[in-house]
Amino acid sequence: MKKLLIFFITAVFLFASSGKELAIKLHINPSSKAIKQWERVFKKEKKQKKYGIDKLSDSEKEALKKYLINHAADSDQPESAGF
Repeated sequence: MKKLLIFFITAVFLFASSGKELAIKLHINPSSKAIKQWERVFKKEKKQKKYGIDKLSDSEKEALKKYLINHAADSDQPESAGF
């Protein structure tokens, strides 16, 4: 049962396609930081580990980064609470 759960969680991360889906799965609220702060998160491996971003593929990281920056607190379209 435990192996099945681990497989399911892994599969969810592997098949997540949009930045929003990834943010929800990682419990990241894009409006919790400004654009520059999100850019710093993606530049440092230690910060990526803090949010679980380090486990994502390069394409998923790019999708997530784009979503977080586009909906950051100081963006034109900040994400509302509960996104």
